[in-house]
Amino acid sequence: MGMLVGGKHGITADMNVVPLIDILLVLLVIFMIIPHHQTGLDAMLPQPAGPETKVPPRETVIVVQVRGDGSLKINEEPVSWDRLSPRLEEVFKQRAQRIAFIRGDAPVEFATVARVVDVMRQLDLSVGLLTPKLEQSR
Repeated sequence: MGMLVGGKHGITADMNVVPLIDILLVLLVIFMIIPHHQTGLDAMLPQPAGPETKVPPRETVIVVQVRGDGSLKINEEPVSWDRLSPRLEEVFKQRAQRIAFIRGDAPVEFATVARVVDVMRQLDLSVGLLTPKLEQSR
């Protein structure tokens, strides 16, 4: 900062901008040079599937139906109470998703549904309950 003393107007203060211009030019040169030396990261893009690639079959939803008379069905296939656990284990042996649903008839007792839930939880299955309102919204 420079100061001028004397004269008609008294003391005046002017900023010396020469060092600021030097710094600005150095920064301009630095920012012009730096982007030319940067390189991006290599990305591995997915390749389109060839004709030999087969899509695995879609897994069907497993529904255990508890009838009003106490009988059971797995996807409309009748199963007895003593075969419920081995049959579910057989069905879920090769599946990645271990999710099963329970559908109960209207006059079914809660204890019967709870017994099926207990069997499913012992097999480490995720259990969902299908209600008439859920089925109507599909």
